[in-house]
Amino acid sequence: MFDTLAADCVRTVYTPTEPVALLDAVWLMARGGDGPCFRRIPGGVWLTMRTPHGPASLRLMQGTRGTSGATQIDAAAWGPGAEWAIAGVPELLGRDDDWSALDVSASPLLSEVRRRNPGLRIGRNRLVFEMFVPAVMEQKVTAFEAWRAWRLLVRRYGEPAPGPVPTGMMVAPSAEGWRLIPSWDWHKAGVGPQRSQTVVRSARLAEALERTLDTDHAEAERRLMSLPGVGVWTAAEVTLRAHGNPDAVSVGDYHLASTVGVALTGSPVDDDGMLELLEPWRGHRQRVLRLILRSGIHKERHGPKMTVQDHRGH
Repeated sequence: MFDTLAADCVRTVYTPTEPVALLDAVWLMARGGDGPCFRRIPGGVWLTMRTPHGPASLRLMQGTRGTSGATQIDAAAWGPGAEWAIAGVPELLGRDDDWSALDVSASPLLSEVRRRNPGLRIGRNRLVFEMFVPAVMEQKVTAFEAWRAWRLLVRRYGEPAPGPVPTGMMVAPSAEGWRLIPSWDWHKAGVGPQRSQTVVRSARLAEALERTLDTDHAEAERRLMSLPGVGVWTAAEVTLRAHGNPDAVSVGDYHLASTVGVALTGSPVDDDGMLELLEPWRGHRQRVLRLILRSGIHKERHGPKMTVQDHRGH
């Protein structure tokens, strides 16, 4: 599947059978855009990851069109986990994400968005705990606050990414590394004790969390929610990214329900209303959410913004 270019580099060219929008496929791994573990470059992206075999850096570049009409993806990886990263490129880019059974014909909006975006795919990166930590940090705070904390802690406790990566790229800490971060540094980063303790406790169970990749998505969510401090929102955020869950719905998200309501009915709804609207597409609800978010429709925000909390000075 891959060819070795040098002792520290592994490369392949992935030719999907259907169109794939590279940036759309991997954007959920960005945690707010360019940072220590994700970087956009002309024509592609860099990602870092801590694989079961060690750190890896992965560069994905949009290539030429293959015989299928789909754009080829040039992938290169460095580090002890390079072969694992390269082997997972098809899954990362949504090879197993089959939209053929999704029927959105009853919605002119969804039908048009789907027609205009044939390359939308839900991928999976197969790294449960690595997706778990930032999801916990994002609980009940603004995305800005969570991503700031994530970047601060990764830069302090991660390690430099292998290979010719852009300046400042890092590999996130291991589960043990997260567990050993002292409470005062969580505090300085702005992560409250409830969230930091959820990460620290769960780090001891990181290997068990990785085994949820071998279960169905419902079971993976159930096991995640069995952990103290983990609810339906966090479980959905993790299984979406790590498992490629096409039915993940982040119930409790600050704006999602209102956006779904506006897109499908013209009026905001609450979480219960969102679930009712999405029910006809059960099994494909994350795909429908992708289409709605891709449409650019959102609830007008006339109310007060969510307050950015600062735990560092308390």
